[in-house]
Amino acid sequence: MGGYLPIVISPPSPTGGRRVRVDGEILGLAHNVRDVAEFLRRSGMDDIDEEDVILSGMIEWRGGGPDVWSAPT
Repeated sequence: MGGYLPIVISPPSPTGGRRVRVDGEILGLAHNVRDVAEFLRRSGMDDIDEEDVILSGMIEWRGGGPDVWSAPT
């Protein structure tokens, strides 16, 4: 996955989805792991896939891991 930049996935928003940040820059609002992988590919991480997103220790998941996509009710 190339050089390391801080990757942070924010907690789920009340309306659904999670913000994806790389090096402090918001890339978008993801609604699933596929979205995260696509945002990271667009940011230059060409060789990343959904499995990398799930297994990577370089991604900081806040408010739940890659299986949490909605805010608690």
